[in-house]
Amino acid sequence: MPRVSVLTPIYNTNPKYLCEMIESVLNQTFTDFEFLILNDSPDNIEIENIVKKYASHDKRIKYYKNENNIGITPSRNKLLELAHGEYLAIFDHDDISLPERLEKQVKYMDEHPYVGVVSGWLQCFGNRNDILKNPETDTKIKIHLTENCCISHTASMIRKKVLTDNNIKYEEYYTPAEDYRLWTRLMDVTHFYNIQQVLVKYRCYDDNTTSKQLNKMLSKHDNIQCEICDKHYAYYEFFKKQCDTNQTIFRLRLFGVIPLLKIKNNKIYLFEILPIMKIKWR
Repeated sequence: MPRVSVLTPIYNTNPKYLCEMIESVLNQTFTDFEFLILNDSPDNIEIENIVKKYASHDKRIKYYKNENNIGITPSRNKLLELAHGEYLAIFDHDDISLPERLEKQVKYMDEHPYVGVVSGWLQCFGNRNDILKNPETDTKIKIHLTENCCISHTASMIRKKVLTDNNIKYEEYYTPAEDYRLWTRLMDVTHFYNIQQVLVKYRCYDDNTTSKQLNKMLSKHDNIQCEICDKHYAYYEFFKKQCDTNQTIFRLRLFGVIPLLKIKNNKIYLFEILPIMKIKWR
């Protein structure tokens, strides 16, 4: 049984991006893994042939194809069921993992058995060129989860036992914010940690999921945020207290309702969740 299962759903993926993604996994310094790739665009023969070509040279790749398009969340859950690894490395179809990503995460999980999720920072490339940093420790992460999804999904590794023991999986209702919902459900049953280093290069372009489904993502984000603030009110109160004492916050909403801009931690956020610019206060 492999130590790690790398789980990647693909859907009409750009062939160039697909090759770069696959090669970044095969070039990992940690080698004891299986690489499960699930094609949710079964009529796309081009990307199927690409995956099969790589699989013919590296038996760690296991290729699966849905008979029909079922969507991202059911595909993610199908990959969870197919995985045999102790640890689950989540990885999106158009990003690039740095060579030591798996090695660093496995080492941390082995040394900290009470931690169920470990992620890290993202280096944006393409339309952006900044680093997406997240809070480090469990308490800080849970405090910030009341405001935003501060665990990078495409760079995350999950202890599979935490999911199976608590019957937790992705929930389709919250798509395309299914990752944020997953983290909020795991808050009650495990600890989180963010390695304070870049683990994944995150491809930013107009056609990625975040850009295409932004309005729906914002709506689901609000639903999740309401639930988590109600359930974990102490974390939310602590977050607000931090904001009042240590941060400058400015919000601009169209018609007083539609989120447009937010200034927090010397950063400007578009639609209140997407960091776009750093600023300095005099």
